[in-house]
Amino acid sequence: MHPSQEFYGIQRFTDFITSVLLCESFPLPLFLLQDCFQDPIMSDQIKSIVEKLNKEPFKKNYNLITFDSLESMQLLQLLNDVLGEIDPKHVVDIREEMPEQTAKRMLSLLGILKYKPPGSITDLSTFRQGLVIGSKPVIHPVLHWLLQRTNELKKRAYLARFLIKLEVPAEFLQDDTVADTNKQYEDLMEAFKNLHKECEQLKTSGFSTAEIRRDITAMEEEKDQLIKRVERLKKRVETVQNHQRMLEIARQLRVEKEREESLAQQKQEQKNQLFHAEQRLQRVQLQLKDMQHAVVDSKPESLMKRLEEEIKFNSYLCSEKFPRELDSKKQSLYFLQKVVSEPAMGQSDLNELETKINEVNAQINQLIEKRMMKYEPIDSKFSMYRQQASIISRKKEAKAEELQAAKEEMSNMERQMLQKANQARELDGTEVLKGDEFKRYVNKLRSKNTFYKKKRLEIAEITAEYGILQRTEELLKQRHEAIQQQLQAIEDKKGISGYSYTQEELERVSAAKSEMDEMKGRTLDNMSEMVKKLNAMVADKKSSLAPIIKELRQLRQNCQELTQECDGKKVQYDSCAAGLESNRSTLEQEVKGLREECIQEESCYHHTNCMKKNLEVQLQRAKDEMKTYVSPDPQDRRKAIREQYTRMILEQENLGKKLREKQKAVRESHGPNMKQAKMWRDFEQLMECKRECFLKQQNQISVGQVIQEGGEDRLVL
Repeated sequence: MHPSQEFYGIQRFTDFITSVLLCESFPLPLFLLQDCFQDPIMSDQIKSIVEKLNKEPFKKNYNLITFDSLESMQLLQLLNDVLGEIDPKHVVDIREEMPEQTAKRMLSLLGILKYKPPGSITDLSTFRQGLVIGSKPVIHPVLHWLLQRTNELKKRAYLARFLIKLEVPAEFLQDDTVADTNKQYEDLMEAFKNLHKECEQLKTSGFSTAEIRRDITAMEEEKDQLIKRVERLKKRVETVQNHQRMLEIARQLRVEKEREESLAQQKQEQKNQLFHAEQRLQRVQLQLKDMQHAVVDSKPESLMKRLEEEIKFNSYLCSEKFPRELDSKKQSLYFLQKVVSEPAMGQSDLNELETKINEVNAQINQLIEKRMMKYEPIDSKFSMYRQQASIISRKKEAKAEELQAAKEEMSNMERQMLQKANQARELDGTEVLKGDEFKRYVNKLRSKNTFYKKKRLEIAEITAEYGILQRTEELLKQRHEAIQQQLQAIEDKKGISGYSYTQEELERVSAAKSEMDEMKGRTLDNMSEMVKKLNAMVADKKSSLAPIIKELRQLRQNCQELTQECDGKKVQYDSCAAGLESNRSTLEQEVKGLREECIQEESCYHHTNCMKKNLEVQLQRAKDEMKTYVSPDPQDRRKAIREQYTRMILEQENLGKKLREKQKAVRESHGPNMKQAKMWRDFEQLMECKRECFLKQQNQISVGQVIQEGGEDRLVL
């Protein structure tokens, strides 16, 4: 054998012995030992599954060997636990339900979660059968897919409870009650979608408690700095004469300015309210006038009269005016088309046409004069009537045009009125409800009532879920107590006892701080009430402050000089304080980072030492095993682990052969034995039936006997 091949064989055997020693605490079944010899490298898929199962919230403490040695029922229960973590409705014990029910329930949830079997499992029946029997090639990909996207699938399962639409047959929707209920169901689904979108937007809007806490701490630091500055300024001002009086006057002046600003703001708001009220009053007055005009002619006779007038006017337009206008338009269109179809004319052609027109007009006038001279004594009255009729028809046409123009103007005014009403509605104006608007308002109230009922059902569901959450809280508290005990033991073991208590103490201090902040808020409210009372007192004493204000004018110049000097000193102090504060913060951050780095390095050092010791022990054991395996003494070689496991494999194989032979014998004798057992049960039922018949016969003989003594018959019951 080549030396390199011999070294490769020894190295591979060493790796195998090391892996066996690492798993010595767990007994290895036969098929796993065969897998170890055949394929010592586990798949990445199983590794990722084991890593996920060992983390929160499962904490299974599996390794590759123990996970691969799980039976089919254990694998199904593990898959059910993962599905129960995604959807709490699936937290059940699979031993308490039928396999078909378990497979149906799991397949329905996987369908909701949109799981697609891998390429090797294309037939759904094969996948279903593998899921029923707990086949590893089926369960492992499902577990890997579920554990890789647990949070996403939790969200999908939660949404599926409310967004999977219940299909109602069309014949049932013909019923009004069912249709209304289905519509309410769809409205609730849409409302849930909108609320969920708003919730997700709020979650991703960027508001976080950590940022708010940082802002609060920064504001508190600024507050402390301002308090210190105010104290220093007070100490400087104490050297000035009458400083208390000056401060009181300045405070009163500030209060009066704030009051003036608030009064100006109130005045502006009242002006806006007055403007809106005036606009609303104008709209209401217009509506009142319209209603009054409508009420004046609200009798049936007046309405009929108005309708008859409208009918006459419309019939006149349809029968006389519009046909005449249409004929004139057609005639003008005919002449225009004729002009367009003729060739272009020059100036000479136009002159000839004008002369012809003049000649024709002269002939027409002559004919009219001859006719008037011929028929004047007879048709003098008819001509007068004709003139009057023509005048009346022209007036009628003019009035019809005026009426049509008025109607068009009225329609334009109505459109403008609607536009103004919409603009007023946008400016939060109110309107008087009319008939149709009142009906819409009633429908709106009904929809709100249905919405209220929906919300009440949601509240009932939330209360039920609250009970479940209370039970969950109790379980979590029990688990928390157990974890706290384990944590204390670990802390004592690591030499850092009291760490968790210190953390809880810090949280308690933060809670006390929040309570103090609430007390501060209440004190601020009390202070605001006191400020209002003081404002009232200041208003009363304002008249008495007039002479003091005069003195204040004289002192104002001194105050300005002092203010300028104070501003200059303040700028110097702020620059110096900002520089020192920035240096201090940078130094604190550096110290904190170095401490954390030191702690991390120490933990890494201890961990490395522990791993080194473990590896040394394992290496020593592997060397000893190698020596025993390579040694020429057969007794020492029998002590080797490989020889022991080889013997165990042979024993297990012999035991398997015996069990298979026994199973074969049981299968062969199963049919006759079952037949004999059935015959024995039938014989037992036959004997029981005979016993019951015998007992009934005995009862019938003893009950109701007739005894004859001395010529008398007696019935004994």
